[in-house]
Amino acid sequence: MATAKTDDVEKVAKTTTDLEADIQRLREDLSTLTKQLAAMGGHSYGTAKRAAAEGVEQLRAQGEATIQNLKSNARDLEDQISASVREKPVTSLAIAAGVGFIFALLARR
Repeated sequence: MATAKTDDVEKVAKTTTDLEADIQRLREDLSTLTKQLAAMGGHSYGTAKRAAAEGVEQLRAQGEATIQNLKSNARDLEDQISASVREKPVTSLAIAAGVGFIFALLARR
């Protein structure tokens, strides 16, 4: 009977040793996995930051192009109005007076 007890103790000791080794391997695997995830997160952050910077640059360029386009359109409109006033000064004065009258009516209310 003593042999059975000794065999049980040896099995428990072996099982405990195996469990400790498995736990150590799991710790090492978790450490490796954590490092890999941190590296991936840093890579993803860098990629997202670069994409955002490129997007901002594209939006800035589009905004500048739109502003230039609006300025050009405003200059063209100003030139057309100036030419119209030079061609028909009385008509332009009447239109300006009418617009002023309408604004005055709206301002009273």
